[in-house]
Amino acid sequence: MKAVVVHGANDLRIDDRPEPVAGPGEVIIDVEWGGICGSDLSYWRHGASGTAALKSPLVLGHEVAGRIARLGAGVRNLDVGQPVTVHPAELVGDGIMPDRLAGRTNLYPQIRYFGSAAFDPHTDGGFSERKLAKATQIRPLPDGVDTLHGALAEPLAVAMHAVKRAGSLTGKDVLVNGAGPIGSLVVAAARFAGARSVIAADINDSALQIAKAMGADHVVNVSGAGSLPEDMELVFEASGIPAVLGGVLRATARGGTLVQVGNLPGAPAPAALGDLVTREITWIGSYRFVDEISDALQAMATGLDVSPVITHTFGIDQAAEAMRVFGDPASGSSKVMLRLSPTE
Repeated sequence: MKAVVVHGANDLRIDDRPEPVAGPGEVIIDVEWGGICGSDLSYWRHGASGTAALKSPLVLGHEVAGRIARLGAGVRNLDVGQPVTVHPAELVGDGIMPDRLAGRTNLYPQIRYFGSAAFDPHTDGGFSERKLAKATQIRPLPDGVDTLHGALAEPLAVAMHAVKRAGSLTGKDVLVNGAGPIGSLVVAAARFAGARSVIAADINDSALQIAKAMGADHVVNVSGAGSLPEDMELVFEASGIPAVLGGVLRATARGGTLVQVGNLPGAPAPAALGDLVTREITWIGSYRFVDEISDALQAMATGLDVSPVITHTFGIDQAAEAMRVFGDPASGSSKVMLRLSPTE
């Protein structure tokens, strides 16, 4: 079967991989759609994502959806042909967590994640014609959610987890700094959670137009004369750029809350953080998600439209071009989708 495999920096290939075989408690999926994420781009550009460096070829992709092709022994409540997406995380070990972290499985110390080089051997992702997964990782798609949109459940789950970390948004005015795919999905998730208004800020006009289509009431281009609004009670920082943190903290109201959803570098980087103290800002981290992928599917089924975030689609053989488009700020891309096998 075909698979999108990164062999090193700037070395992406369409390889022929062995067909998966379903063991007890496992499922094989005919993968139809996959969404490219920043970590996929980083593996392609740098041979690493964060502290996870390639030691061997890796099948990319953790945002995928398709249809069940085969069921392993003992799998119940799933059917061949059923449209599904996959929770890409698998806890390594006994899964026991301290009481203070009860239920927060995203913070478990050792997690295998689709398309990740954090472990050796690496954990292959789902950018392939077929993918093996544990039955416990399977999430059926509800009526009204096709596999193209089902592949968006994972990044929408990241956005919904960030929103959940902030507490109730009902009646609140919200700022989202960074209107890339995750930022735009945070906009949609914030509106869905009852925010009174949402402002999106970025340096890219095409990204801001997508954020507006996703539900932002106002957009601000901060590359020129535009500036961040003041006294925002609730702010989501989705750019992950340390240099902007000073301005984002200044935009946060005294006693307000800042949720950091954009990944920050693992290496030292300068940032102006004085307002964190003098304005008594609550700065909250948000990492991946627990089971908000199920919430994301339900939200889409009940009317949350995330279609505007999809800007480009490519076939599996065009994966390298898809990566280039995703990584080019001038392309106008947001979520770039790969068609990994034929859809109905």
